[in-house]
Amino acid sequence: MPSVAIATLGCKVNHYESAGIIERLEEEKISVVPFSSPADMYIVNTCTVTAKTDFQSRQLVRRAHRTNPSAPIIVTGCYAQTAPRELAALPGVCMVAGTEMKEKLPGIIRTISRDKQEISVSDIGLKRTFSGLPVTKFPGQTRAYLKIQDGCDSFCGYCIIPYARGRSRSLSQEDVIRQVQTLIETGHREIILTGIHLGEYGRDLSPSSTLLNLLTKIEECTSLERLRISSIHPTEISDDMIDHMRNSQILCRHLHISLQSGDNTILQLMGRHYDTDLFKSLVEQLQIAIPEIAIGTDVITGFPGEGEDEFGNTVTLIENLRLAYLHVFPYSQRPGTAASTFSGQVMKSVRKERAAVLRKTGNRKRMEFNSGFTGKKLSVLVEESKDKETGYVKGFSDNYVPVLIPGGTMSLGNSIVQVTGDHMFKEKIIGRITADG
Repeated sequence: MPSVAIATLGCKVNHYESAGIIERLEEEKISVVPFSSPADMYIVNTCTVTAKTDFQSRQLVRRAHRTNPSAPIIVTGCYAQTAPRELAALPGVCMVAGTEMKEKLPGIIRTISRDKQEISVSDIGLKRTFSGLPVTKFPGQTRAYLKIQDGCDSFCGYCIIPYARGRSRSLSQEDVIRQVQTLIETGHREIILTGIHLGEYGRDLSPSSTLLNLLTKIEECTSLERLRISSIHPTEISDDMIDHMRNSQILCRHLHISLQSGDNTILQLMGRHYDTDLFKSLVEQLQIAIPEIAIGTDVITGFPGEGEDEFGNTVTLIENLRLAYLHVFPYSQRPGTAASTFSGQVMKSVRKERAAVLRKTGNRKRMEFNSGFTGKKLSVLVEESKDKETGYVKGFSDNYVPVLIPGGTMSLGNSIVQVTGDHMFKEKIIGRITADG
């Protein structure tokens, strides 16, 4: 019986698809082993959002080849879609499978030979159907991901992902409801809806739909206890969406809203269709409507044309907003994107320095937000593993605060409990259970 090891880089969508591949392989009675182990075959599911992830992808391929030089290696994912010949030149690679091929891998894996190399990459821009690989369970995880959207039509100046993922495509509402029910039945109490550009959900369906309509239907038609939304653009959060979040019994008080820059000139150069006033007003409106909501954001620093003044505007905007956390990315020049040809490219050392400043700010924001819940009650979904540093039972509140529970046992795993925060340990709340959820 062949054994397969899989490594995954990048976003929640990539990890969801790897989970789908693993589930199909196990149905085919193919053993899936840790990537660090000797295996009969390796799959590397790559990311290409930055030059760093390209490098990490190549490193994983080389690591697999060192572990078992005779094992064929399949490389798939976004980097495989955009630079197939670059990856095919690496030792041990027998197949480079584009984004569209990912769902077919479980069915063809037994036919792949170490003696023959194949590059199977089609024009993803022509694809109009939503890819398969549904996942029915996430073993060892209390929270489940559900991919409901793929691709992106925005073509922001810095982003290569539309070239790697194609146009926006959505999973039908009926299939979403069906998969939500399946995940509930396999024991998951919280589901995170994910996609490449989640706010575009439903526009390609017939009849067309919206993310808000889907959120409403999930709450009406299923018994799900907690529903969370992954990253969304600021222009896609309407007054109706805010009203729904405020009144929902299952939607978590947590949004990750993409900012990218706190300077209006840079936002225009990036191709983002909003300004800093809109972002600031939206955050403030959400915080008034939904007290204690966690709002996180993405920031890119060192974009072409970003001088000290533009960077200063980003720092000032972030300092003046009550954010729960930041995801910071130094700008990475991606071949084929508009920004790769812009003048005013920022030196790598400067990008690194600015990212360090923003990460320090983000760490302080996280501490300030989380520490605000000492002495307060939080609804916590307990995970099925303990905190490695303290040995305490751990979980996340609905508004994404990490919580540790001394004295708790693993029998609490996958239960929702009310916890009162007592004090902080680093960025986490130490709390005690006051009631079942």
